[in-house]
Amino acid sequence: MIHTSNIRSLVLTAGILCVISASTASAQTVASCPLQPTVSTKRQTLNCQPGLSITVERGAHFHFADRNRDGRVDAIVLDSKAALVDVDSSRVRGGFEVVTPQAIAAVRGTRWAVDVTGGSTSVLVLRGRVAVNKVSTGQGVTLGRRQGVDVDSSRSTLHVNAWGQSRINALMARLGQ
Repeated sequence: MIHTSNIRSLVLTAGILCVISASTASAQTVASCPLQPTVSTKRQTLNCQPGLSITVERGAHFHFADRNRDGRVDAIVLDSKAALVDVDSSRVRGGFEVVTPQAIAAVRGTRWAVDVTGGSTSVLVLRGRVAVNKVSTGQGVTLGRRQGVDVDSSRSTLHVNAWGQSRINALMARLGQ
């Protein structure tokens, strides 16, 4: 269960491992998330541990958190652009979260994308199920394959939608998929 009251603050203060910027990320290893060589200048891929892979769009503003302080990344705080997260639940214990200014998306094991643009966050599930909670209200929804939700900071209700192939393709192209 995701508890949204003050969760963003908790994630930010509970053991941030590293902050990277787009200009220096390609030359670094991020805590337990070494960069993998990529052909494209549009994205970078980090394999944080066996069973956890994160692809971030070039120029994304993000940092990692180790909330339980076990030396492993268990959350990414994403402030802009897109990230594709692939979690193998048989290898990653305790799940993984993507925290944005508008939403918290959490899973035990799946593949999903999160896009932060302006004042909103979009979440798309490619495999498995993802719980998404709205930071401003605590309202939550669960998404399945090919479903998405757009989250803003207002008090409006969340609406789960089946994403069309063109919208999926556009986001996945930004992430090299």
